[in-house]
Amino acid sequence: MFDAFERAVAFRYLRARKGERFVSIIALFSLVGITLGVATLIIVTSVMNGFRQDLMNRIIGLNGHLTVQPERGRALAGHDAIVARLVAIGGVAQAAPVVEGQVLTTAPGGGAAAAQLRGVAPEALRDRTSIQDAIRLGSLDAFGAEDTAVLGWRLAQRMRVQPGDSLTLLLPQARGGDFTAAPRQRTLSVVATIDLGLPEYDSRTIFVPLATAQALFGLGDAVSQVEIMVADPSRIAPVTAAVRAAFAGQPLRVTDWQGANSSIYAAVVVERKVMFLILTLIIVVAAFNIISSLTMLVKDKGRDIAILRTMGARRGAVLRIFILCGATIGCGGTLAGFALGLGIATNFDGLRAGLAWLEESGLSGAELRFLMQLPSVVDGREVAVIVAMGFGLSLLATLWPSWRAARIDPAEALRHG
Repeated sequence: MFDAFERAVAFRYLRARKGERFVSIIALFSLVGITLGVATLIIVTSVMNGFRQDLMNRIIGLNGHLTVQPERGRALAGHDAIVARLVAIGGVAQAAPVVEGQVLTTAPGGGAAAAQLRGVAPEALRDRTSIQDAIRLGSLDAFGAEDTAVLGWRLAQRMRVQPGDSLTLLLPQARGGDFTAAPRQRTLSVVATIDLGLPEYDSRTIFVPLATAQALFGLGDAVSQVEIMVADPSRIAPVTAAVRAAFAGQPLRVTDWQGANSSIYAAVVVERKVMFLILTLIIVVAAFNIISSLTMLVKDKGRDIAILRTMGARRGAVLRIFILCGATIGCGGTLAGFALGLGIATNFDGLRAGLAWLEESGLSGAELRFLMQLPSVVDGREVAVIVAMGFGLSLLATLWPSWRAARIDPAEALRHG
C-alpha cells in the first residue's frame, strides 16, 4: 500500500529536527495517550471480569446454577425421577434435591437469630468447590451424620458457637389458624463454619443433611426444589432451554441464576458497560491529539508538500504519506498499550508478590493492600475489540488532516511559504 518513497518521507517527518520538536512532542503525547488508554481499558475490563466471576461464583456456588421448583405449593414429590432426567441432559454436571425454609435458631449461650435453612445431601455439598474453598473452621467430613450443621461464619459469631458446639432450630407451627401449637425443634451439632465473602449469606445460612430438613419441615420424602450445577455457568441459556423442554407441560418452574439474581447481574453488567464507555473516551481524546498533531504537521510542511507536488508527487502519494504518519503514532501506541495492558492483566500474581514484599519492607502503605486482592480474568474477545477500536480510531483520525494535505495548492503554498 505504501511504496518506499512514501515510507521514507513519512518517517522523515516523524523525526524531529531543530526547530520542529514541538510538533514531535505533540505526536509523542498522542502516542502515550493511545498507549495508556488501551492499556487502562484492558486492565480495568480484566479486573471487572474478575470481580464479576468471583461474585457470581460465590452466589451461584451456594444456590446452584439452575433450579426446578413446583409452581404451586412448597413440596416437590417424585424428585428422584426428576434428578434422573436432569443428569441425562447435556451440560448438566450435578442435580441434587434441596429443602429450604426459614427457621429460628437458639444457642446455649443465649444467642438467637432468624436463619435460612438449606437441607442438602452430604455428598452434593462436598462436591461443591465453592463450599469446600469457603470452610473457615471445622470440616465437612462429619457432615452427614444425623443432626449436624454447617453455619455461615457471621451467623456463628452472632450465636457464639463454633465447631463442636450445639444449637437448636425452632419452627413455629400453625394448625387450623391456631398459632399456639408447640413449635417443632431440633438440636444440631455444628461441624464447620464457612466464609463465602457475602455478608447476606454468611449471616443467615445453615446447611443440614437433607433427611434432617425433611423431618423438621414435615415433608416426608418430598423436597422444596432440585438444584442443578452446569459445566459452564456463563452459557446457561441453552441448558435452561433444554430443561424447560424436558419438563414442558408439567407444573414446574425452571429458573436460572441470571433470573434469580437479576438485580445483581444487571448492576454488574451496566457498571461494566459504563466503565468501558468512560475509559474509551481516553482513546478518543488521544485520537483527537493525533488530529491536532497531524494538522500542525501539515501546516508546518506546507512548503515541502508543494515542492513534492511540483516534482511529480500525486495527491494520493501525499495522502498516503500523512496517513502513514498518523497510523504510525496511533497503531504504534495501540500495540504498546496492548502489550502493557495484557502484561499487567495476566501477571497480577507477580504484582501481588511485589506489593507484599514492599509492605513487608515497610515501603508500602496499608492502602495498597486492596490491590493485592484484585482478581483478573482476561477475555480474548474483549481484548481484540479494544485493539481493533484503537486501530480504527487511530486510522480515522488521520483521514481529515491527510485529505487537507493532499488538497494543498502548490502555487499558493509556495507563494505564502
